[in-house]
Amino acid sequence: MAAFTYPGVYIEEVPSAGHTITGVATSIAAFVGWAPQGPTTKAVLVQSFLDFQRQFGGLDARSLLGYAVSHFFANGGQQAYIVRLVQGPITTGTSTATDGQAVIPVAGGDVVFTAKPGAWSSSFGIQVSASSGTTFTASVVYAPGGTALATLETFPNLSVSSIGAITSNYVTVATTGTPTAAPGIGLYMLGNGIDGNGVNVPGATAASVTIDVPGSTAAGFTFTAQSPGTWGNLIAIGATPQQGDTTNTRLSINVVALSSSGVLSVVESYNNLSVNASDPSYLVTVLNSDSNYVTVAAVGTPASALNSPFPPSGAANAPFGSPPFMKGGFDGAVLDPTQDSSNGGLFMTALNASGTGTGGVHLLDHVDIFNLLCVPGETDAPTIAELQAYCYNNRAFYIVDCPQTATATGLASTGPAGIDKGSLTGQYSINSAYYFPWVQAPDPLIGNRLRYFPPCGFVAGIYATTDASRGVWKAPAGIDASLTGVSGLQYNLTNLQNGSLNTQAINCLREFNVYGDVVWGSRTLQGNDQAGSQWKYIPVRRLALFLESSLYDGTQWVVFEPNDETLWGQIRLNLGSFMQGLFLQGAFQGSTPDQAYFVKCDSENNPPSSIALGIVNILVGFAPLLPAEFVVIQIQQMAGQAQS
Repeated sequence: MAAFTYPGVYIEEVPSAGHTITGVATSIAAFVGWAPQGPTTKAVLVQSFLDFQRQFGGLDARSLLGYAVSHFFANGGQQAYIVRLVQGPITTGTSTATDGQAVIPVAGGDVVFTAKPGAWSSSFGIQVSASSGTTFTASVVYAPGGTALATLETFPNLSVSSIGAITSNYVTVATTGTPTAAPGIGLYMLGNGIDGNGVNVPGATAASVTIDVPGSTAAGFTFTAQSPGTWGNLIAIGATPQQGDTTNTRLSINVVALSSSGVLSVVESYNNLSVNASDPSYLVTVLNSDSNYVTVAAVGTPASALNSPFPPSGAANAPFGSPPFMKGGFDGAVLDPTQDSSNGGLFMTALNASGTGTGGVHLLDHVDIFNLLCVPGETDAPTIAELQAYCYNNRAFYIVDCPQTATATGLASTGPAGIDKGSLTGQYSINSAYYFPWVQAPDPLIGNRLRYFPPCGFVAGIYATTDASRGVWKAPAGIDASLTGVSGLQYNLTNLQNGSLNTQAINCLREFNVYGDVVWGSRTLQGNDQAGSQWKYIPVRRLALFLESSLYDGTQWVVFEPNDETLWGQIRLNLGSFMQGLFLQGAFQGSTPDQAYFVKCDSENNPPSSIALGIVNILVGFAPLLPAEFVVIQIQQMAGQAQS
């Protein structure tokens, strides 16, 4: 307080007693599983499937993780943490220069790029182009089999002295060695293009390159720039075996352009091209009819192997030399929860749900908040029980997959896990829900042919969509909860089958002629009719978790405040304002605030004994909205009406 010394008006700013409480997020998902690349020591936030592709490699036929993340974002998900599980040795890809590194000679010294561990680094490279005599541009490029080559990062105008300024998500950088005369330029380019006095003229030489291909009727295919001229020197051809092709008869072709500033970009991509002249997708036919940059012809006699590394190395037509692509990376054991019983429980060990260490799912301990947990394909009952406890302790909700082998009849007799009745309905099951059956959807890795996927990714997306449009108090089910990107369900349930499963707290996915494939259940794993739990329904439990987290975060200011009537009044004001806001949004039952909620913090629940212990007690009650699970329409015939 200012000292009052002169007659006049004094202005003072008085702090408000209000402390705004903001509701926490409700649909940040966490996906846990095996991926071929990406960080292994932290949970990584991704905000689109493109983010997931960049950091974790996208879809991989060996793992359900990428598919579940894709289904989540396709169905309305916005944010997800990814925990990459690993087990066994993981090694970094190597180059011919130094084990685990790519060494680029530049003016003033050598630059050493080191990739993160994993077989993904075998498709990873550094493209370098000169900017001037003493500086250069470095691009981090990535070309996994069967996908378009991409430039992940570009660092222009670098010199040996500025290497320390590079901040990369994919590589670490250091300098070594002795000065060299000029930067070593990397990327397999079309060469020998000649303009003819500086202009493109008929008869000038077009840039071309020949790439060897296995399984074809020719030794290789010669790619030629459509128009002659030195511009063709800035065009590269990348060829990789089509991912998943075991016959070695199909390729992915990328036409890559390098700008004068050293920026690499894919200008055309062609996937799943046959090298058999009798096949309709014969690459000569496709490229010659569709490409705006090159023509192609088959040459020579059959070859034994595709040029390696990618882009092809070698030779006469590569004036910029071959790229320093990594080789030999190893991912460690592939971890698949559906096969865990046959591989020694490696997935369960890496998952570490029991909390014996700090890795696995416990990497989520270090994130601010996550609301939904998905472990795609995990159906082991003891592991699920441990994950239920983990979610309970973190105020999160676990979406549980049924086994792919589960049937409606089997679940009706054996219980949710398909193992024994009540195997997943312990004290922590209130923070989880169980879904059946698996979902049929296209798989882009096998030409969009249909296969079955666990429901958790789809359902998590539905949760996020419902939260955004209606609120966490609305059941994520019903005719509006339709699944996106699906072609059907593993089983088409009848009403009687649905009824038998619903009373056991098994949420069904149903197919209806008018509404398509929808989520048609909203019970927690404590929702069995015999249990009589107050947390029977998903929206009631998730609303409680939302309130707990929001009030926990919003009352931190209370700590160390004087524990008296003034504090209690401020608490009632602040919490009451928050609850009133939810009431006005329709989150609670009741037509008046008194019917919908209460906040109690006064001398009655804060006696002197509690105050002496430094404890302030706050009691918050709410009347939840229960979903209209059973709609009963009674029809009665009116009898005794006289005919007019």
